[in-house]
Amino acid sequence: MKTIALYNLKGGVGKTATAVNLAYLSALNGYRTLIWDMDPQAAASFYFRIKPKIKGGVKRLVKPKSDLEEHIKGTDFAMLDLLPADFSSRNLDLILEDHKKPTKRIAKLLQPLADEYDLVFIDCAPSISLASENIFRASDILLIPTIPTTLSLRTLKQIYDYFDSENLDINSLMPFFSMVDKRRQMHRMITEQPPKKPGKFLNTQIPYMSEIERMGLERKPACTAPGSRAASVFGSLWHEVIRIVS
Repeated sequence: MKTIALYNLKGGVGKTATAVNLAYLSALNGYRTLIWDMDPQAAASFYFRIKPKIKGGVKRLVKPKSDLEEHIKGTDFAMLDLLPADFSSRNLDLILEDHKKPTKRIAKLLQPLADEYDLVFIDCAPSISLASENIFRASDILLIPTIPTTLSLRTLKQIYDYFDSENLDINSLMPFFSMVDKRRQMHRMITEQPPKKPGKFLNTQIPYMSEIERMGLERKPACTAPGSRAASVFGSLWHEVIRIVS
């Protein structure tokens, strides 16, 4: 089982849309897939039409001897399950502090699922916290959607600096450009000549698309429409990611 987290310090960068579409494509390609919605905003749960509620809240979810399977829900798509969000996850840092080895709790919770799933996607909240560090340590790769602007590149550098200071695996960080609007001069300039530091960008760029905005209305992955632009670009990103994790 491989774990792929979608993460950024900034919100509104296309993190959830990417997690939802990649998880859908993973299942479509025959991988037993789980998406874990760890963002209290619960957008991924909303897209899959699943109530954002964990019985007993996140405190029960992460307690010793907890069984994640009892909280997992099926989606409308074959081979794709979801562990829904819960608003109580806003307090996850405080809850984790009460556990032994608090930075490794999420990884330990995922271990029993190794025989059930091939790929796990985690949709992360936009913060650096004890919960985030848990996700960093539990994930094989960290996909970082990055809008091609100066401030977004600055935020990306902060993530790399944090990994360096905490002796985390910088090679697991995989930024890619998202919400790209080639009508904007800065977007064109940055995507055409990506910075070599702090890290190499994936080849796929996700443009700003109306199909992604409509996900909130249709409540399903944008790339469910065959031949659509969303299916094409997320398909390209999926092929890059699966080559890496394989």
